[in-house]
Amino acid sequence: MTVRPLGLDPTPSAPADLVTRFLGVRRRSAELASRLRPEDTVIQSMPDASPTKWHLAHTTWFFEHFVLGPSEGYVSANPEWHFLFNSYYQSVGPMHARPSRGMITRPDFAEVLDYRRRVDDAVAERLLRGDDPALAVVIELGCQHEQQHQELLLTDIKHAFAQNPLEPAFTTEAPRALSVAAPVLRYVPFDEGVVEVGHAGDGFHFDNEGPRHRTWRQAGSLANRPVTNAEFLAFVQDGGYRDPLLWLSDGWATVRAEGWQRPFYWDEACETEFTLQGRRAIDPHAPVCHVSYFEADAFARWAGARLPTEVEWETMATSLPVRGNFQDNGLFHPRASSFETDLGQMYGDVWEWTMSPYVSYPGFRPLDGALGEYNGKFMNGQWILRGGSCATPSDHIRATYRNFFPPHARWQFTGIRLGNDR
Repeated sequence: MTVRPLGLDPTPSAPADLVTRFLGVRRRSAELASRLRPEDTVIQSMPDASPTKWHLAHTTWFFEHFVLGPSEGYVSANPEWHFLFNSYYQSVGPMHARPSRGMITRPDFAEVLDYRRRVDDAVAERLLRGDDPALAVVIELGCQHEQQHQELLLTDIKHAFAQNPLEPAFTTEAPRALSVAAPVLRYVPFDEGVVEVGHAGDGFHFDNEGPRHRTWRQAGSLANRPVTNAEFLAFVQDGGYRDPLLWLSDGWATVRAEGWQRPFYWDEACETEFTLQGRRAIDPHAPVCHVSYFEADAFARWAGARLPTEVEWETMATSLPVRGNFQDNGLFHPRASSFETDLGQMYGDVWEWTMSPYVSYPGFRPLDGALGEYNGKFMNGQWILRGGSCATPSDHIRATYRNFFPPHARWQFTGIRLGNDR
């Protein structure tokens, strides 16, 4: 298998370090799943979500297929699982229909955990045979891929638990976020000119983050913080969901068809919201989350602003340290924050919608082979989000990271940062 470099340092870590990295990521997924009961891991609450058990098995299949599969002499103990746990790699064979993943009661949860242990042992043994730069690239891609699924595991189980009238909590051990007053909303200006965006230098990046290139940025400004729950509540109370003039045509059609009247997980009184810690009072100072692109765009229009472009977001974030409320903090929910810099909460808390469609950068070329299906084929009808969320591992995010979702999606930790032409 030929794999074009993904941006990994051309002098990879020693095999033992790579094993530590690999097993650490794998252990984190198991730790998250350990908070659940076996019955919790099978449920699929909507077609866009996947069961926890499937996330654990699919990420294992990824390593088995792309790392162990090409190894001489490797034979899968369960070749029929290839069909069950392939996600969307059409070039490597057929797969079980995504909306029906919740029907996979067998293999059971214990068998999936055993599958993970067997593959982990085989991958670790393969790595310890010696340095292999091409293999190191695929291992790092697999680790980054699994970290994406860790976030999906959290967002998908949150959606599933929200459908249960008992509203079970994913965790009761997470510390409560202390509420602090959000800083006054203001705009940080930037000048017009030619700027460079996209990943450059050493370190991992996905193929859709490059090539680095020059582009024009109009003068404008970026809000110093995300939109808060209190600010979005004002939009709700002002009839924002009832005014068609605020909405894109497809957005207004979605509002009417789905009966949207408030952000996902808010109660009808707009006083509480369902969280991974159970139902909690809405913190007025925390970033609003679980809003779609349509809602973000309508709010921005109501506020006399707009959403930023991804070029604006990236060029303003590049010089900032990657710090924030991430999965590692164990809160699993956005929190209010005070800060002394011009721009706050650019990383963590909520993924921030941009007004940029998910398209390729000039000169983009997908990876060779089946791994080329990872990102490029989804460059259609989706919108870019930046910055990571409270469910994102802290070592997974960077300024150039391009997340993407369709405009109606709102079960992810998605929020709003305003931009302006002034």
